[in-house]
Amino acid sequence: MAENDGIRPDWINKDYYAELGVKKDASSDDIKKAYRKLARANHPDSNPGDDAKHEKFKKVAEAYDVVGDPEKRKKYDEVRTLGASGGFPGGFGGAGAGRGYNFDDLFGAGGTQAGGLGDMFGDLFGGAGGAGGGFSGRRTTPRARPIKGADVETSATIGFTDALDGVTISLRLTSDSACPDCNGTGGKPGTKPRVCPECEGAGYVVNSVGGAFSMNETCPRCGGRQLIYDESCPTCRGSGRGTSARTIQARIPAGVKDRQRIRLKGKGAAGENGGPSGDLYVTVHVTPHRVFGRKDDNLTIDVPVGFDELALGAEVKLPTLSGSPVTLRIPAGTPNGRTFRVRGKGFRRADGTIGDLLATVEVHIPAVLDADAKAAVEAYRTAMASKPLRTSLLEES
Repeated sequence: MAENDGIRPDWINKDYYAELGVKKDASSDDIKKAYRKLARANHPDSNPGDDAKHEKFKKVAEAYDVVGDPEKRKKYDEVRTLGASGGFPGGFGGAGAGRGYNFDDLFGAGGTQAGGLGDMFGDLFGGAGGAGGGFSGRRTTPRARPIKGADVETSATIGFTDALDGVTISLRLTSDSACPDCNGTGGKPGTKPRVCPECEGAGYVVNSVGGAFSMNETCPRCGGRQLIYDESCPTCRGSGRGTSARTIQARIPAGVKDRQRIRLKGKGAAGENGGPSGDLYVTVHVTPHRVFGRKDDNLTIDVPVGFDELALGAEVKLPTLSGSPVTLRIPAGTPNGRTFRVRGKGFRRADGTIGDLLATVEVHIPAVLDADAKAAVEAYRTAMASKPLRTSLLEES
């Protein structure tokens, strides 16, 4: 077949298995091991100035890109088998030279096999037979790739008790979506697309980053859609995007922390060409509580007590967020500022367990004493006069 027919015989003429030094029936693990060994031995960074090894590294990388991928490997094997058996005329298998082939039949234009070989070779050699080298026997338009929808960010404010138990909230979202007039194609309604000449229907272009390395980038002309329209949609001006407003119900889990970021999978912007929706990220703000605070998954509370309660011991009632009050027993001689732990009265953790209530006792000093209270305190002072608290501070070291 003539070269100007647009045929690229790369996979027919290259033995990628031999390039990697493995057999055709080698396992995926064996192929990976062989590639890694050869890549390390021939890497340009390890062999500066050695053009032969640089070239070998390129060939090894090219071979692994094909036979290291199960789908590409399957198609590669089919092409090689067809070529070796004389399935290609004029140079793609000697046994087939000079035969009369009907390429409409061969590549599926009216053939009996579903899809024909044209679909397979469209995947292998660039799709529609453009400048990138598809088969010219049958021109096909590549299907636009599914594109995942954009992720959406929003925030919500919930109450302290809602953070303890979890809550379902309504969120009003305005997000990017497909243009309602062109359905996200970017083309003027009623017009037909053509294969993007920039990327030849691949949706991406290959840019060299130096040495033997290159990277794929989204095609700047078609934006990854693979197709372009000569006339743009007047509504979205060719972007294919619009905006949509919607209200969703979002479940905020129990135990959420202030400023925690919650991911709701599939609740973002709609995808294109059958692609999945993006995700919704909700930053949760929790309003502070009048009485309680939070430390990790524990509730905290400052408990005002009298001097006598710490000195003589006492039982005090503590409020909780999850139900009725609990009784805290303070032993005699408890120092000011001590923290007590009440099990199972905190926030629910991700594993289903529950944190604790941390109660810190703080002595309350009344601003004004009545006569009886003042007399009692003076009597206490007299009783403790022989046991000064600060004697050790004045002792010489």
